[in-house]
Amino acid sequence: MRIAIALLAFALVGQTLSLIVPGAAVAADALSAAQKDEVKKLVREYILENPSIISEAINALEAQADKIKIDKRASVMLSRRQELLNPTEGTVLGNPKGDVTVVEFFDYNCGYCKSMFPAVVELLKEDPKLRLVMKEYPILGPSSLTAARAALAARKQGKWSELHMALMAYKGQVSDSVVMVVAQNIGLDTKKLQEDMKDPSLNDILSKNHSLADDLAIDGTPQLIVEGNFLPGAVPKSDLVDAIAQARKK
Repeated sequence: MRIAIALLAFALVGQTLSLIVPGAAVAADALSAAQKDEVKKLVREYILENPSIISEAINALEAQADKIKIDKRASVMLSRRQELLNPTEGTVLGNPKGDVTVVEFFDYNCGYCKSMFPAVVELLKEDPKLRLVMKEYPILGPSSLTAARAALAARKQGKWSELHMALMAYKGQVSDSVVMVVAQNIGLDTKKLQEDMKDPSLNDILSKNHSLADDLAIDGTPQLIVEGNFLPGAVPKSDLVDAIAQARKK
């Protein structure tokens, strides 16, 4: 709000300058002290007499920012579509050839992601045509990064989906030690897993995921994308079902 007010004041200054020095736009440093005081006074009086202009300016700025975000997302969805929908890391659940693809950026230590997890699992069981792409997006600390690396490394033992499901189902924070315990419980060779976690290619995967999230203006988890429709936060299952149904109508 302070930024919006500052921008508004700046615009008003420009308007009032033309009154003080007719016929030219004058730089602020060219004004005398008295003229600067007069500008400040006029701006203050104008805002006090027309307070609604502040909310109008804020709404206009927010609308402009939203349009910029939407346009940028549309461009990124087009240019990086394959990376988003068909990740080379193969982190896909559900029907690989499903008619609707849902993409989820998540973190294993995100409570909101975990609160949605049961509903997502239910949907995968209820909807045989649903395809779910999971984008490892560890942003909640070092242990989140460990969990993401472990899950990706588990692919070499053919157990990415099993470890993913087990970590998402785990109640509470996923520490480094918890990751290994969970991995062992589902039958992974943890010694091999720890070695595979050192693979530099995992850094490339996570770096690309972060880059993609940045380009899509994603700054938190979970972030669901249903065929271009962004559903931020832990949305109710019904909202996700509706979004999938709308995607099928297109």
